[in-house]
Amino acid sequence: MKKSIILSFLLLQSYHSFAQQVSSYYGKYDLLPAPASAFQDGLVGFANPATLGMMSAPEGRFYWTTEGGKSMSLNNWALLMGGPGLGFGMYQRNMQGRRITDYSVSLGGGTDAFSIGLAYDWAQGDKDFYDVQRVMKASVIFRPLSQLSVGVTGFRGLESKEQEGAIELGFRPLGSARLTLFGDALFGKGIRLGEKYWSAGAAWQVVPGVHAVGRYFGAESFTFSLILDLGNGSFAAQSHYGENSRHAYNSYMLRSGGFKNNIFQRAVKDIGYVPFNLKGVVDHQKFLFFDDDTHRLYDLLRDIRAAASDPRISIIVINQTEMLIRPEHAWEIREELKAAQARGKRVVVFLETAGMTGYHLASVADKIVMDPQGMLTLPGLVMGRTYLKGTLDKLGLGFDEWRFFTHKTAYEKYSRDQLSEADEEQYSAYLDAWYQLIRNDVSSSRNLSPDEFDAIINEGILFNAKTAVERGLVDKLDRWSNIKEIIKGMNDDRALFKMNRSGLWDNAVLPEQWGEKPQIAIVYGLGECAMETGIRARFLETVFSKLEKNNSVKAVVFRVDSPGGSGMASDVVAEAVKKCALKKPVIVSQGQVAGSGGYWISIYGDKIIAGPNTITGSIGVIGGWIWDKGMTQKLGMTADYVKRGEHADALYGVTLPILGISIPG
Repeated sequence: MKKSIILSFLLLQSYHSFAQQVSSYYGKYDLLPAPASAFQDGLVGFANPATLGMMSAPEGRFYWTTEGGKSMSLNNWALLMGGPGLGFGMYQRNMQGRRITDYSVSLGGGTDAFSIGLAYDWAQGDKDFYDVQRVMKASVIFRPLSQLSVGVTGFRGLESKEQEGAIELGFRPLGSARLTLFGDALFGKGIRLGEKYWSAGAAWQVVPGVHAVGRYFGAESFTFSLILDLGNGSFAAQSHYGENSRHAYNSYMLRSGGFKNNIFQRAVKDIGYVPFNLKGVVDHQKFLFFDDDTHRLYDLLRDIRAAASDPRISIIVINQTEMLIRPEHAWEIREELKAAQARGKRVVVFLETAGMTGYHLASVADKIVMDPQGMLTLPGLVMGRTYLKGTLDKLGLGFDEWRFFTHKTAYEKYSRDQLSEADEEQYSAYLDAWYQLIRNDVSSSRNLSPDEFDAIINEGILFNAKTAVERGLVDKLDRWSNIKEIIKGMNDDRALFKMNRSGLWDNAVLPEQWGEKPQIAIVYGLGECAMETGIRARFLETVFSKLEKNNSVKAVVFRVDSPGGSGMASDVVAEAVKKCALKKPVIVSQGQVAGSGGYWISIYGDKIIAGPNTITGSIGVIGGWIWDKGMTQKLGMTADYVKRGEHADALYGVTLPILGISIPG
């Protein structure tokens, strides 16, 4: 904030001794319905280059003006192109048969709260008649609040060294784009406050996508504009009036670019479908490049939610071909699809093969389509452990297990040869809950009774496509290549257009809010609890420390998917979470597993949220060691040593060749 104010102040000071105008500011930028920083990205960098730093998507605009009131004539025209960071514009003007073309290349960058820009302008044509020259422009836009926008642009002639500046103000009394009051003025040497070099007006968003703008100039002229946003395109008409309210000419604009909120497409309902191809792995994170077969769980949930709220979408299509997914993640996606159905969307799932988890997800669909050569594998659920005690005995190795609490059983695989009562209890509890979840969900979605579901599971394991249809597990047999016809058949034989996930309303619509938006940070704690690998405890400590001090971040979601590990790593992260939670809410979301250290790093969250099939808890401490119980004697191996210290040889023993493993005696 302080840096932004200082930069704005310096820019104003640099033009304190401005000379006369470099060019007619309001003449050159007569296409603006309002000051550049106060309404709809101005002229995409042509007037105020700092607007480029606040743009979210590239766009192109074509403007033209009429000869007086002749609606079908073309007098002046402009082609403007710009996007985040870079812009180019050209504006051909014609007066009394004399033409000139203004060009501008502009750069801009910054944040939603503060942006700076730089531009170089030049012209070709009758420059003497228009009294123009090459110009450098520097500008800033400052939006400290959702109600206020301040823009400052300085101009310096590269031939005459003449200078001037323009200051722009925008005020939104409602804190939204519904109503914007604005004004601007030139300043510099020879320009007196209150003279004709100023304007003021208002922009009213009649309904989303329809804007009416009125602007009065100190030279006793005014303009009235009507802008229609139609999604990725816009049309604008502006009437220009001179002194004595005489109509001077009209100007028009066509825009193509980012998607803008509008009532017209909101009124269009149920005309499209959106496909989700889940081939590959559903996971929390993916690599930026060359990782197309990994699908971020958060992105999937966000896009399903966006599809649910988009009135144009009628059907959500899920392709589960070759999908790899954890049970808890499948449940989350299923719940999001249920929420979409509650909002009137239909869901189609395509399968080639599926197991218990895949079918649990697919069963939510209004229509399940399976490949004619597909197969369901539904054996039920099983959990167990492989025990190595007998193996260690045969090798002549002993194992000592240490633990706190009876149900902390991970090392029983070395000390036992079968399930303990504690393991049998906790495995049974988890399997009961998991099986009940699948049975209830599948039975409800497929109109089966719980007994019918149990019979399907208990009477067979493999179900070919024909049998799956007969048992009510699948609705239709067809190929993915025919999905459009399947959707058409669900829509009274009317085709639906395919929409990409990036084009969904909530994903595509350009922001209208001014200033920095409140942020919620998502932090991942994935894998084993370790200092440098897995959750990377040192790194997470730094992340939470920065979030604690970042005022733009209002809350933190900490996604934990970890089986535990190092007590030190767990404690480092837990303490960092605790400190952060003192300053702002920290919500812990547990994935497939948050056990042991995974639960430790969760405990200081303001709230812990888990799925019904999340493995969580496993509180306690375990340890153990393997020792020589006759192995080296069988192998004829001995070891000898000298020592200093009573217990120096506690962990010393025969070292196995090649492996380099030492076995204590």
